Amino acid sequence: MQHPVRIAAPALAALLAASSLAAQAPRVPDGDPRVRQALEHARATEAQTVEEQIAICQIEAPPFKEARRAEDYRRRLEALGLRNVRIDSVGNVIAERPGEPGAPVVVISGHLDTVFPEGTDVAVKREGTVLRGPGIGDDCRGLAVVLAVARAMEQAQVRTRGTVMFVGTVGEEGAGNLRGVRHLFQRELAGRVGYFISVDGTGLGLTKDAVGSHRYSVTYRGPGGHSYGDFGAPNPVHALGRAIARISDLQVPSDPRVTFSVGIVEGGTSVNSIAMTARMDVDMRSVSAPALDSLDNRFQAAIRQALEEENARWSQGDRLTMTVDTIGIRPAGAQGDDAAIVQAARAAGRSLGFDVPAIASSTDANIPIALGIPAVTIDGGGRGGGAHSLGEWFDTADSHLGTQWALLFVLTLAGVR
Repeated sequence: MQHPVRIAAPALAALLAASSLAAQAPRVPDGDPRVRQALEHARATEAQTVEEQIAICQIEAPPFKEARRAEDYRRRLEALGLRNVRIDSVGNVIAERPGEPGAPVVVISGHLDTVFPEGTDVAVKREGTVLRGPGIGDDCRGLAVVLAVARAMEQAQVRTRGTVMFVGTVGEEGAGNLRGVRHLFQRELAGRVGYFISVDGTGLGLTKDAVGSHRYSVTYRGPGGHSYGDFGAPNPVHALGRAIARISDLQVPSDPRVTFSVGIVEGGTSVNSIAMTARMDVDMRSVSAPALDSLDNRFQAAIRQALEEENARWSQGDRLTMTVDTIGIRPAGAQGDDAAIVQAARAAGRSLGFDVPAIASSTDANIPIALGIPAVTIDGGGRGGGAHSLGEWFDTADSHLGTQWALLFVLTLAGVR
């Protein structure tokens, strides 16, 4: 199980600055001539941004094996003239654009990893304005937008009060369990971040609330045996069935929304054998940490009661045992509509002519949100679908709006000088 992340003392200054911004309406610097130049550059060079999106996507980045894409991303950030470009000890790529000392640090990031295993065909195909390829929207689009924001700022020579950090994280998907962003806030950037923006996915939406998740692998074990000759011995598959029945009967609230699912079931060797092992993987989610903890407690009781009932049911053979392994724990959290970072995101969108709907989801922003650090995830523009499938697609029509939104959002938080 992951240990909780604590806010380092130096982060207090950044949090106080965030509180100050919250006390006033965010000021979008869209009237500044350098900002207007940067926005126009982002629009005019969207074709280049799309080409980078394709090139990045055609480098495999399977779970826990993001190194090749990370090295490519490091070279791209370095070519933009950013400072202190590096790959940290867990594989995150980090670059800096310095601001004034003491001003809040703004991080804009995309995630390097995909859900697809090694050997997946990652070639991107074009069909008019539509690109097709695994990961083309999630999150090759986010990575390309981060680069485009840095390029536009450099081209227009925009200077910011706050330091802006450009990051590609590892381990956002699945079993990665947010290991990249955890490392940022525990070690690499601990106590430095005032605002965190993740660019992930397609469209023009905002994730302001963090859907937490508790994921476990539960295994029942016994000596096994012959289905006829050893009848009367406890059966791990039967224990698993008892557990699933108990889990399926759990009652959960709809507000706050709480969900659960048994996603994988495995076990047994043949139809005429008492299984030696039976396993299930379970996922539980909510935006409310207390509600998620309550469900977790009831889940833990259910799987232990199933073990006790199966052992008590039969008189022969050795007793069953149970192991519970943590697959991943993602913290939950919520932010009000009046949060400074939420207001800034929406104000930047309005300046560009669109409204910004807000949802709850599970992203890299979960970690800072749970720490009380202002954080959101924004979409990268365009339209898309089929995420996490080989048929994933991205429509580049008007995708420049996503690039411009990310740019103006960053500058609203960092401040222009």
